[in-house]
Amino acid sequence: MQETNRILQLDASANPAGASSKRLGDYLLEQLKQVNPAGEMKVRDLNQDLSFIDSSWIAANFSAPDDRKPAQSAHLAFSDQLIEELKWADHIVLTTPMYNFGVPATLKAWIDLVCRAGVTFRYGPNGPQGLLEGKHADIIITTGGVPLASPVDFVSGYLKQVFSFIGIDDVNIVGADQMNLDAEASFAKAKSEIEQQYSAIAA
Repeated sequence: MQETNRILQLDASANPAGASSKRLGDYLLEQLKQVNPAGEMKVRDLNQDLSFIDSSWIAANFSAPDDRKPAQSAHLAFSDQLIEELKWADHIVLTTPMYNFGVPATLKAWIDLVCRAGVTFRYGPNGPQGLLEGKHADIIITTGGVPLASPVDFVSGYLKQVFSFIGIDDVNIVGADQMNLDAEASFAKAKSEIEQQYSAIAA
């Protein structure tokens, strides 16, 4: 993993104050700061300010930048801001629970806002090509009863595909799954994975 100077933390739980995914993300960041204490950091709670794309947004997005009216540029301003955060970051830490076998609606909204043709990916002769290369992502996923990597896990593979789609292939998944069965053991296992990952980097 490359040296991390700029860290973007994205938290997707609807209850960030008590979320196990957020607690694990904070723990990962503690380890990361020990490896690189001088790193800069930005935090975004995906419960705040997120909006869903609509017909006006789509019309603006598919208009050529030089042809956009001021109102259309305004529709895309928040999307532009989210994308600039991704471009700024060397390292993304995304924390999310699994809700009903999938990602929270706010995380899906964020994905729709940052996956933009010509901005974060482009179409080439061999298909889509991501434009945000050279970054690392840690994705922390918690589940109540679903085992990660099982046939009904529609989160881990989906998120890896989304990040790859925009050019981020260096992705590590940390899972605290089936927490309704044994929350303490699942949480401890995820913490151990984080410790092993960053102790190896420090060494």
